[in-house]
Amino acid sequence: MARFSVIIAAAGRSTRFRDPFYKKPFALLNQKAVWLYSAEKFLGRKDVGQLIVVIAPEDREDFMSRFGANVAVMGIDVVLGGEERFHSIERGLAKVSSDCDFVVIHDGARPCLAEEWIEDVLAVGVDSKAAILATPITSTIKHSEDGKSVTKTVSREKLWLAQTPQVYAKALLQEAFAKRDPTLPPTDEAQLVEALGHPVRIVQGSPLNVKITTKADLSLAAACLKALPAPKFDAPLHPFSDDHLWR
Repeated sequence: MARFSVIIAAAGRSTRFRDPFYKKPFALLNQKAVWLYSAEKFLGRKDVGQLIVVIAPEDREDFMSRFGANVAVMGIDVVLGGEERFHSIERGLAKVSSDCDFVVIHDGARPCLAEEWIEDVLAVGVDSKAAILATPITSTIKHSEDGKSVTKTVSREKLWLAQTPQVYAKALLQEAFAKRDPTLPPTDEAQLVEALGHPVRIVQGSPLNVKITTKADLSLAAACLKALPAPKFDAPLHPFSDDHLWR
């Protein structure tokens, strides 16, 4: 059985979230922190051997105060991130266990995951060594030079919106970071793997797999959670999976 190390990216600045008390991965969604939704989904899997949460250095004290009990009981490794997302993922990658041959990367601000999507992308990732969830773009795409008026309409044909989870063979991802062009900061890890010339497989995701960016997105996420396919419980829930005592 393939063994996975999961890196949850939660070190962003949350500039557009505009909450004086919470960054978006740590905000409350139905009285539970956003990042815990996906963490629990992954830790409920027998093939996940490690879960790493990458946070900003300035959030460490507050994070451990709020979630220290969850971290201890769930066996989570906490890593301090860097200036940009790819720096943070690279630091998480350095802490991946030698027992895990595949790495899963997931946005801490994407709480609406269905088990079947995880299952599908992990299976394709093992087969191909690189796979991402993505959805085809269905809206009309406009290009604007100044952000005020339309320059042209861009064809949406063959365009996809990348999501997470993204799954990579550990050795391939390590090589991709080692050979990264320092002049081109990547916006996701697939971009680094693409630069190696290795194909990245697309697994069709769902519009329900929303990424929280603004506070208004919390209401959208709450609705998406209700619309997710029913989970299949084949493992016991963690003691802190539903309570709010430690948040």
